[in-house]
Amino acid sequence: MNGPSLFQAGKALLVRDLRLLWRRRGDAFQPALFALLVVVLFALALGGEPQALGKVAPAVLWVAVLLAGLLSLDTLFRGDAEDGSLEQWILAPVPLAWLVLVRVFNHWLTTALPLIVATPLLGELLHLPHSQLPVLLGSLALGTPLLSLLGAVVAALTVGMRRSGILVGLLALPLYVPVLVFGAGSVAATAQGLDGGGALLLLGAGLVLTLVLAPLTAAAAIRIALH
Repeated sequence: MNGPSLFQAGKALLVRDLRLLWRRRGDAFQPALFALLVVVLFALALGGEPQALGKVAPAVLWVAVLLAGLLSLDTLFRGDAEDGSLEQWILAPVPLAWLVLVRVFNHWLTTALPLIVATPLLGELLHLPHSQLPVLLGSLALGTPLLSLLGAVVAALTVGMRRSGILVGLLALPLYVPVLVFGAGSVAATAQGLDGGGALLLLGAGLVLTLVLAPLTAAAAIRIALH
């Protein structure tokens, strides 16, 4: 009897994760609320001046999205490690890297995608120039999956440790900085009349490379952590 296909296994894991998230939907809104809080605090700190806010709006939005994703990074695999699900992942008749990729997709779907959808509204709160919005959305669409993939590697490396929340942040931030620089830099270049396409291409190349290597690296880290 043949085992489940990659699609069937991925769909089953994704549906399970979404159901569990729905049961604790109060926690599901925390990243979005945190990002909104960051945006509001920056707006208050700068006194609500449209010109000052418009200059820093892309960087503020990028930082808000980055920190919101970092907020839920420690729980990416920890719940499965505590209830024994990760051992079942290893024994499953599908590659462990594929299950890791599905989990990363779920993390991006529930944390980054809602913020990308809300970016036009958050941009209005920060008086983001409308001409910069398409580049900002493009950089977020390329950069946020890259953040989730890099974060999955860090979460896998620390899954065997207790109370590793601060350590996850310390390990992930150096990896996140280049993504932040290129993401916000593409919008800044556009604002100065330059071509921001180069930064977007670098983000795209990084996404393709990480899409191949990160699940394999995270899977290897999980195997090491559980043995």
